[in-house]
Amino acid sequence: MLYWKQPKYFLFSTLLVVLVIALSNTLFFNTLVEGIKFDLIAAPIGSFQPKCISEHVQADTMVVVKIKVGIGYNQKVEVEITDNSPAHNVYRKRKELNTDTPIAFTTQADAEINICFTNTLDEGAYPDPKYHRTIDLEVDVGAEAIDYHTLATAEKLAPLEAELRKLEQVVQEIVDEMDYLRKREARMRDTN
Repeated sequence: MLYWKQPKYFLFSTLLVVLVIALSNTLFFNTLVEGIKFDLIAAPIGSFQPKCISEHVQADTMVVVKIKVGIGYNQKVEVEITDNSPAHNVYRKRKELNTDTPIAFTTQADAEINICFTNTLDEGAYPDPKYHRTIDLEVDVGAEAIDYHTLATAEKLAPLEAELRKLEQVVQEIVDEMDYLRKREARMRDTN
């Protein structure tokens, strides 16, 4: 009977290859998932439940929210962007969204950012399932929110230099996130 003997560092080298593949996929193919698309049913004024999407974002981080609203009549789509910090910051509130709407802001606190949509019927319109609007939402946070193509053009950077600038920003965000998690772990440890 033949037995195959694994090399001494087989597990380590396999783990290293998997890590390199995962990291390269994260860095180079991170634009494959662009956002969320959903239908927002219209309801009469006062009887609607907002549909909210949230994401945790650190303080002093640039966020760009791109909203595309589909065609619809007898209805008004509104968006409100807030956070759940003790200050309850309201970043933007827009009424009657009809086309592409980019919203950019810098967070003020370490908190969950809530993006809430409502779709209300015009007065005189009766509720019907045919009254809905398609919402296409894209949220870019941190390094993703910076337009590196425009930056490269303005600073006359080569494509590789622009990509390196982006990678530098991503690495800095990872370092900041690790520092945040380390401080949070220390706080939790001191609590117990």
